[in-house]
Amino acid sequence: MQRRQFLAATLAASALTAARRTPAQAPVPGAREFYLLRRYQLKSGPELKLTENYFAAALIPALGRMGMGPVGAFKLDIGPETPAYYLLIPGAGVEMVAELDLRLAHDAEFLAAAAPFWNATAGAPAFERVESWLLAAFEGWPRVTPPAAAASKGKRMFQLRTYESPSNGEHVRKVEMFHSGEFEIFQAAGFHPVFFGDTLVGSRMPSLTYMLSFADTAELEAKWNVFRNDPAWKKLSADPRFAFDPIVMNISNLMLSPLDCSQI
Repeated sequence: MQRRQFLAATLAASALTAARRTPAQAPVPGAREFYLLRRYQLKSGPELKLTENYFAAALIPALGRMGMGPVGAFKLDIGPETPAYYLLIPGAGVEMVAELDLRLAHDAEFLAAAAPFWNATAGAPAFERVESWLLAAFEGWPRVTPPAAAASKGKRMFQLRTYESPSNGEHVRKVEMFHSGEFEIFQAAGFHPVFFGDTLVGSRMPSLTYMLSFADTAELEAKWNVFRNDPAWKKLSADPRFAFDPIVMNISNLMLSPLDCSQI
């Protein structure tokens, strides 16, 4: 299947899923974004600084010239296979995100700044491997919402959660659950959600991924306690349509901290 046909088919499937959801009040106006979520698997030593410098001096400035942002750049603190860095790159259109590397290859300013990373050799690699996911923002949370502390580079941490479902139908119901009151429960508990994304292309599908921001682990634990004891959550989670076991079979829960260059 040609690339454009593939993207069209993927978006059509996403639109069909969206049509079956219950609308929710959007926290930020505007059309929904698409996200490129990337994991850079690294080794301790020169790779860490080389990759961080690449983000700060080459990639994030180039994305800004393309009108893409704010960009999140994170270090994995708690999760499998550390060290690793994560990037969250939002874009207004799916092709803008999917074709990012092709566009970067034609940006002379980027290539000059990125040369140490972009042209690394097998003898001195910049990373071990890179894994990518293409996500569509939820209709009920259509845009990235950075925490207030991001503007001043204040103290903050992030929780990146991925829910895997046993089938496409169960996945659709889990997304519907967010649009049936779960967003409001998060907000009532005092959470600061950053994004919610439906996986269009990636590993371990069908799945969805979302990110929450906290000042520290104490706030994280306190907010989750409020959430799980909220009567609205107990009612929603007790609804037979949204019973946990059939619609979610595995949860990945990662703890991240922002790199100095992060705009989120």
